[in-house]
Order: sequence, then structure tokens, then C-alpha cells
Amino acid sequence: MHIEQIREYCLEKKGSTEGFPFNDNTLVFKVLGKMFLLTGLDSWEKGEARITLKCDPNYTTELRDQYTSVYPGPYVSNKHWNTIDIFKGELKPQVILQLIDHSYDMVIKGMTKKLRDSLL
Repeated sequence: MHIEQIREYCLEKKGSTEGFPFNDNTLVFKVLGKMFLLTGLDSWEKGEARITLKCDPNYTTELRDQYTSVYPGPYVSNKHWNTIDIFKGELKPQVILQLIDHSYDMVIKGMTKKLRDSLL
């Protein structure tokens, strides 16, 4: 997968926006102001592409046990976030898209009913 494929997929999601809230290198995708994916653009240029996604705590551990390319990420809660090494090729693109969906859904699930309803 390439960063543009991930970018387009994220922006197709309802209420999704992109930005650089931390620095000029860290691209962040949010739904209604809440982060669901972040990635360092320099890692893509170096051939070390990684994305960090929100994840259910039980599923977080399961994914790490199942895949060597899924691991705790820096600067985020290791209980609720996983980093995925895209270029290792261990996870098929469809699985990566499903994990993006899961992250997006987890963020929405944690919102107030009023915010969730605003997406409808």
C-alpha cells in the first residue's frame, strides 16, 4: 500500500479530516476532531512506512501476538493503539483497511451520542 491509498481511504470516511497538529511530518486523520490514524511521512520516504491506529485493548494484544509487524507505538497508549509496519508486507492491504475501519469505529464508539448522531 502507498500513503495516497491510505489517505484517500481515510478521507472517504464520514466526518474525517487530515492535518499536522504535532509537526510538519506527522500526518493525522481525525473523525470529528478525534484521532484515528497517524503516520510519520518521513517513514514512507525511507521505505519504513508505519501507521498507528486505535484498537480495542483485547484485539491490540491479539494482533501483536499474531503479527510481528504489529507492535506498540511510540507516544501513544500501548493499551489502545498499535503501530503497523506496512512495508513488511505481512498484512494484506484488505486487512490494513479493516484495521483502519476498526480504529475509526473505536473512536466513534467513544464519542457522546450527540457527536455520533451528527455523523448520520
